[in-house]
Amino acid sequence: MRIWKNAATAVLTVAVATSRPAIAQQVACGAPFQGDGAASRDLYCIELVPSPGIAGVAGVVELALQPSPFSPAVTTDGRLRFEPRITLSGLPDPSSLGDFSTYVAWAMDPTMFPFMKLGEVGNGTTDLASIDLNKFVVLVSAERSADVADREGRLVLRAQSPATRMQPADMLEFVLGVARGDVPPPSAMDGTGVGGEVRWFMPPMMPQLSMLPAMMELRPGVSPYLPSVPDPASLPEARPREILDLADGDTLSLEAGLVRREVDGRSFVMFAFNGQHPGPLLRVAQGTTLTVLFKNAIDLPTMIHWHGLRLDNRFDGTSLTQDPVAPGGDFEYQVFFPDAGVYWYHPHLREDVTQDLGLYGNMRVLSPREDYYGPAHREEVVTLDDLLVGEQGLLPFGLEEATHALMGRFGNVFLVNGEPSWEIDASRGEVIRFFLTNVSNTRTFNLSFGDAPMKVVGSDVGNFEREAWVESVVIAPAERYVVHVRFPESGRYPLINGVQGIDHLYGAFFSESDTLGAVRVSAEEVDEDLSSDFGELREDGATVAEIDRYRDESGRPVDYELELTMSAEGLPDVVTSLMSLDSAYFAPVEWSAAMPMMNWAASPSAVSWVLRDPRTGNENLDITWSFRVGDVVKVRLHNSRRVLHAMQHPIHIHGQRFLVVEMNGVPNRNLVWKDTMMLPVGATADILLELSNPGLWMLHCHIAEHLEAGMAMTFAVH
Repeated sequence: MRIWKNAATAVLTVAVATSRPAIAQQVACGAPFQGDGAASRDLYCIELVPSPGIAGVAGVVELALQPSPFSPAVTTDGRLRFEPRITLSGLPDPSSLGDFSTYVAWAMDPTMFPFMKLGEVGNGTTDLASIDLNKFVVLVSAERSADVADREGRLVLRAQSPATRMQPADMLEFVLGVARGDVPPPSAMDGTGVGGEVRWFMPPMMPQLSMLPAMMELRPGVSPYLPSVPDPASLPEARPREILDLADGDTLSLEAGLVRREVDGRSFVMFAFNGQHPGPLLRVAQGTTLTVLFKNAIDLPTMIHWHGLRLDNRFDGTSLTQDPVAPGGDFEYQVFFPDAGVYWYHPHLREDVTQDLGLYGNMRVLSPREDYYGPAHREEVVTLDDLLVGEQGLLPFGLEEATHALMGRFGNVFLVNGEPSWEIDASRGEVIRFFLTNVSNTRTFNLSFGDAPMKVVGSDVGNFEREAWVESVVIAPAERYVVHVRFPESGRYPLINGVQGIDHLYGAFFSESDTLGAVRVSAEEVDEDLSSDFGELREDGATVAEIDRYRDESGRPVDYELELTMSAEGLPDVVTSLMSLDSAYFAPVEWSAAMPMMNWAASPSAVSWVLRDPRTGNENLDITWSFRVGDVVKVRLHNSRRVLHAMQHPIHIHGQRFLVVEMNGVPNRNLVWKDTMMLPVGATADILLELSNPGLWMLHCHIAEHLEAGMAMTFAVH
C-alpha cells in the first residue's frame, strides 16, 4: 500500500554574505571539517549572516548528525536529525541593542512554522536543541529573557539550511534554455532484446515528481534483457522459503534456476535458489562448515558470495577467487560460519540483474551462548526487497551493461520475504526478535512497526555493546540489524517504510509512507510476560570485553584514506546541465527514485563510480593495499559532495570485520562489528579494520549498479 503526501513549501529568501565572515576562518565546525577528505562544509556547516545595521558579528552552525545506532539518525517519516552547535563572535552587550538581556537561537521551517527554540547563546560555542526539519532557517535574536517562548526581540544573525538551496526560481533559466534549444534534448533511443523478444518501455514514476519534456525522451543506450522461455506456464511456480537446519559436515545442493513468480496477481519469469523466493534459510551452529554443491541453471554466468562470513578466501564467490559458473555448470563451496548472527548469500556477477530477479537467501548462525540475545518469545528472519514494475511487467535490465548507473535501480513494488503483503500473527504482549536484511539493489529503508516499542540489539557481525531504544531502523543495501519489538495491545501493527522524497525540479520535499506488511496481534495474552526484561537496556559484557582490546586504537592517526567520488562522460546535455546547476542539492540520503528518467538512461559507459586513494591517486582496481594477518588499521572514508551526482554509499568489506569509531568527528559510544556501513553524502567516517583472514578480498559499494560502474577495489592479507 502506498500513501503519497505533498509537502511542497514556500521559500524564505535570506541575504547571502558577499564575503566569508571571519568566524568561518576561526571555527572548523569540528576537526574533520578541515582539509581534504573532510566532511562537506556546505552540507554540515552553515555560516550566519548579520542583519542590516549589525556590524562585527559572525557565526557558524555545525550540523552534526545525531548519534545513532545507524549511520544517520532520522524520524519515523525519514527526516534527518541534527545536533547543531553554534559558534559566535563579536556579539555586543545585548542591552546596547535595546531592552534586551540575552541572545536566543531559533529554527523554523521556511514557511515560518513550526518555530523551534534552540537555546540561549552567547560568544563562544554552545550546543543547541536538535533539529529535524527538511528545510529550515536559523535565527539569532536579542531577547528580554532566555525564557521567552517566541521570538520577540531584534534579529541579529540568520542563515539557511543546505536544503533551502533547492528553489524553483533557480530552474527558470535552465527551463528557458531547453525551450530555446540552448540545452539540446537527447535523441530518443529504443532497443530489442535477443531475438526481439524484449523491448524497452517507460519506467513508472512517482506522481509527485515534475519532469522536463526533454527528460521524458531519455532512453538507455543498451539492449534490454529479461529471462524468457517459450512457455512461462511450463515453469514451476516459486515457493516460499524452507528453513534448513544443518549440522557440521552436512552437504547442501543449491541450484539457481528459472521460476514463475506471482506478484500482486501478475506473473513474471524470475530466478530462484531451489525454486524458493527467498532462497532456503540456512540455520547452523556457530563454528559449522558446510559443503554446498552449486548448480547454475539460468542463462547467465554466476557465482555465490557468502555475505559477511569470514570464510576461506577460495570460497568467497567473487571473480577474484573463482571463474564464473557458466550456464549448466557447477561449483563446490566449503562454507564456514565463524560468527553468530544473520548473514546472506547472493550472486557477485551482474548482481544488478541476478540478485534483483530473486537470487538471495539468509543464513542464521546460532551462538552457543544461551544469553547471546536478551529474552524474546520467538524469532523472525525478514528479507526486504523491491521490484521495478511497469504497465507491461518487470522493467527490463541492460543486457550488455547495467542501466540506472547514477542512483541505482529503485523498485516500486516492495517485497518482504518475497511477498508484497507480508503478515504474521502474534499474541498480546509478545516480544519478537526480528533479523532484518536489506537485499535490494539500492534502496535504503527506514522501518518502524507502527507505535510498537523497539530496541536494536545487534547488526552485521554481532551484538551492540548496549541495546538502544529506537523509533525506526535505517538499513542500507546489504546491512543487517537485529531488533526486539514488543506488541503490547491487540490490533494490527503495520511495518512502515517512512522516508522523504525530493522533487529536484521544484525544490520540494514530499513524504513517502509505504506499508510493507503487518503484525496481527490477537487479544489473547502471551503465556510468558517478558515486559520487565524487554524494558531493560542490556549490556553485552562479552562484546564489550572483545571490543575493549581495540579501544585505544580508535584515537590514533589514520593509516589509509578512501575518497568516494564519481566521474561522468557522455551523459546527455540535458542531464549534465540540470545537475551542474550551482544550486543543485543532494540530500545526505537519497531515499527514493527522485530522477527516474535520467537515472534509467545512465550506464557504466557514461558514469564511473570511484574509490580513490588520495595519497597515491590510484582508483578502484588500481589501488593496491597489503596487510598482515593480525593488523588493525584505521581507515578514513569520505563521501565527496562535489561531484555531478552525490549519493550515499553502503560500503562492504569482504572477509573481515570493522568498527565504525567516528562519524564527522563525533566518536561512536556504542560499537558493533560491521561488514557493511552506509556513508551519507558529504560525510566522513573513521573505521577500525581488523585483518584476521588471509587472502585477496574486495571492498566495494553495495548499490549493485555502482559496483557495475566500477566502485570496487581489492586488498591482500598475508
